[in-house]
Amino acid sequence: MFRPRAQIRPRTYPPLLFHPLGGCGEIGMNLSLYGYDGDWIAVDCGMMIRQDLPDQPLQIPDVEHLAAHAMGPSAVFITHGHEDHLGALAWIWPRWNCPVYATPLAIELLRAKFIEQGLRTDALKPVQPGTCVTSGAFEVTFLPVTHSIPESCALSLVTPRHRVLHTGDWKLDERPLIGAPLSASQFETLAPVDLVVADSTNADVEGHSRSETEAASALEAVIQNCRGRVVVSCFASNIARIKALGGIAERSGRRVALLGRSMERMVSIALQLGYLDDFPPRVPTHDLGYLYPEEVLIIATGSQGEPRSALSRMAQGRHPALDLQPQDDVIFSARAIPGNERQIERLKAGFKRLGVNVHDEHTDPALHASGHPAREELRQLYRWLKPKLLLPVHGEASHQEAHRELAADLGIHVPHLVRNGTVLALEAETLVVRTQHHLRPQLIGSRARAGEPTQPVSARKHSHSLSIALNVLPTETGWTRIGRLLWDSEIALPLDEDSLADWLDERIDTIPAETLLQLRQQLFGPLRDWLRERLPALPEIHLQLMPADPQPEYEVRSVHSR
Repeated sequence: MFRPRAQIRPRTYPPLLFHPLGGCGEIGMNLSLYGYDGDWIAVDCGMMIRQDLPDQPLQIPDVEHLAAHAMGPSAVFITHGHEDHLGALAWIWPRWNCPVYATPLAIELLRAKFIEQGLRTDALKPVQPGTCVTSGAFEVTFLPVTHSIPESCALSLVTPRHRVLHTGDWKLDERPLIGAPLSASQFETLAPVDLVVADSTNADVEGHSRSETEAASALEAVIQNCRGRVVVSCFASNIARIKALGGIAERSGRRVALLGRSMERMVSIALQLGYLDDFPPRVPTHDLGYLYPEEVLIIATGSQGEPRSALSRMAQGRHPALDLQPQDDVIFSARAIPGNERQIERLKAGFKRLGVNVHDEHTDPALHASGHPAREELRQLYRWLKPKLLLPVHGEASHQEAHRELAADLGIHVPHLVRNGTVLALEAETLVVRTQHHLRPQLIGSRARAGEPTQPVSARKHSHSLSIALNVLPTETGWTRIGRLLWDSEIALPLDEDSLADWLDERIDTIPAETLLQLRQQLFGPLRDWLRERLPALPEIHLQLMPADPQPEYEVRSVHSR
């Protein structure tokens, strides 16, 4: 009797899932989830400060759908201590209640946030660079890299079937002021990796990023030629820059003062961890007025034009401890975050009205060193890693596209320019889209507490409403929209944000309104008609127009209609 031969089917393995909830197509609010065989981990959990909205609310990622789809992470891994990589965790962690692994500096920053929000801190687990942590099916190794904050790490993620490198933020700096240069061997030993999830922030910049040592030299050259007070504005997290300024102050016969709560907090933590052991004694703010101008060097926050910052108050002549005088000098030693350009220009104009000398990347490009890799650094990393696939993240769409073009020149396949909310599956050496979740990042008041229920900045009165808010600025010919469009709804709507933004930009540019109220009245009807054509049912529409440069005569109200 004939017996069929037994068929041996090849064993199938679960795919690796990748689900970004922030940081793709935008700068900031980085949060990525990785899943394998039912186990999920989160990498970073950042926030974004919405300077384009009144009161500068915090924007945090949308994680509402994770529990319903069994995607809640069993651990969180933080690559470094910048706000756009850890600033949302105090708000989101109570939903997950899982261990958080990060290097000591990031842990201390998180500890301060957790204590401030009334959260327990026993879930915060400090690890040293080089440490390997196992969480479910994942082996996660912290690989030290150079960046604009100490203890930054890329993450090697290993499952039973996959090898992935999540770069975080990094650069190649052969002469860092704090820490050792990046080690090529740690990446060469990983090759070949199945997938690199890579920082795209400077993927459109040819060449090599500047060293922190070069930035320090440029700062010293400018400061040595200053005759009045010197105010240097940089990111509070750039401890290497702050350390360099302390040495410059001593060599130029100046005394150091710090302005800004975040600056004081960061310096305190850096001193605690030994990064600023040789930093000179600081002058109390209230004593600045008693010192000769040529003896003062102030390190201040506010380089992004934040209205309530110490720098903004000085530009308006409203700082309680210090009035800048003509021939004082203000140095901007920080990159403009995309979207903040207009606020920064208004800030610089304020200083110029006071007769203060302004130094920035236009007067001397070397005053700042980026913490992100330019194109030659990306090429070098990929020569070490020999990746099979690459996903550009951590950047706007133009940065992701530039990154894809660079990878193509190197023969590296980029299957997708991933968007926030997409679920990708790595299987059979390719990436396929599983699904797309509609995300609605949450806006919370900057003074709210993480343990309390939060109300969105845009009012939502019932589940069938659509709230739209935008900042506008009058021009010589009409109006223009400034910053990012905000729209929100209690229910998922088949609404394309890019199409809506394009329509609004084109429409308001043609409206000959003299006041904000007239603009609102002339915009609302066409907006309602545009939405009626594209939505299955017209919701209640709340339209809020806000002046980008508020004036007393602008009364901001919400218009709504059924």
